Amino acid sequence: MTTLPAEERHGQARFTLAGVLLGARRCLPVAVSVFAYGLVFGVLARQSGLSLWEVLLMSAFVYSGTVQLLVLSLWTYPLPVGAILLTTLIVSLRNLLMGTALSPWFSQIRRWEAAVALFFLADENWALTMDEFARGGNDAAFLLGSGLALYVAWLSSTLLGRLASGIVPDPARFGLDFAFTAVFLALLVGLWKGKSDLLPWIVAAAVSLITAHLLPDKWYILCGALAGSLAGVIRDAR
Repeated sequence: MTTLPAEERHGQARFTLAGVLLGARRCLPVAVSVFAYGLVFGVLARQSGLSLWEVLLMSAFVYSGTVQLLVLSLWTYPLPVGAILLTTLIVSLRNLLMGTALSPWFSQIRRWEAAVALFFLADENWALTMDEFARGGNDAAFLLGSGLALYVAWLSSTLLGRLASGIVPDPARFGLDFAFTAVFLALLVGLWKGKSDLLPWIVAAAVSLITAHLLPDKWYILCGALAGSLAGVIRDAR
């Protein structure tokens, strides 16, 4: 069986300003929700002891709500640098899978264009971009435009949340101390696919509880994540 070139299977990819603008426009509703999420992160960051510059640098270069919230849970003094780096690496591995899914189009554009667009890759704009390609679109700059919309929303909201947190001397009074837990509970609801998810979730919770009493700092978070991931791999291999 002959394999068709990517150009014939998906159409010749482009990278245009029109694609950037289209992506930004399509992503605006999502950016609004990301803005609200970023405000909460900014408030929680101050609770964890992060300075304004630390919040700015983290949001600008890490640019991942999931990773940044996990880092907050690990942010103690002295910093567990190893746990933070390893957690960030593991959570960010999903970007490899998302990038692979985009490769039929991004392999056709110039490398610097792909590199710039992929810097702004996030779960939300990846899903929007894949939907755009599924509808017949072939402008790879759609990812860049949608990513820029998210990036501006995230950076500005986390900074605003960090600044405004000084106005709220007692976050617990408004329930903001529970925001971190609430965010991850909401993420779990979105990730739930059915009863088959019970095994990795139970394994992750059990290992976290056990290692919390055996290991120092926040290593139990990483141990639970690794155990749950391994349980998921074993489940899928059956």
